[in-house]
Amino acid sequence: MKIVIQPQGTLAIYEQIVNQLKNAIVSGELKPNEALPSIRALAGELQVSVITTKRAYTELEQEGLIRPVAGKGFYVCEYNTDYLKEKQYMMLEKRLLETIEEAKRAGISREEFLEMVNALF
Repeated sequence: MKIVIQPQGTLAIYEQIVNQLKNAIVSGELKPNEALPSIRALAGELQVSVITTKRAYTELEQEGLIRPVAGKGFYVCEYNTDYLKEKQYMMLEKRLLETIEEAKRAGISREEFLEMVNALF
């Protein structure tokens, strides 16, 4: 699995890592009981701080998506894909509402907004 970090993105780097790993789990790219890269290895690969990758793994662990195994690293947990998809929909809806509000403040019409979404999608 390849994680791509956008340094100029609107999300913090750890959030980008979390989101991409969640997407890989939901899509089946990462399977239950599959080993993840070590915190240090992932930090080195992405050229980010170990603290950043640790924070991402901690968040995923708190959500029950990955689990640590002493001396071996982190592994993908068994999961409920319907629950994960619903959580992703809720998070996406929240961000879309924020974007829609920003578009309204900028004077963008519904039609212009939908054209923009269609072009980008």
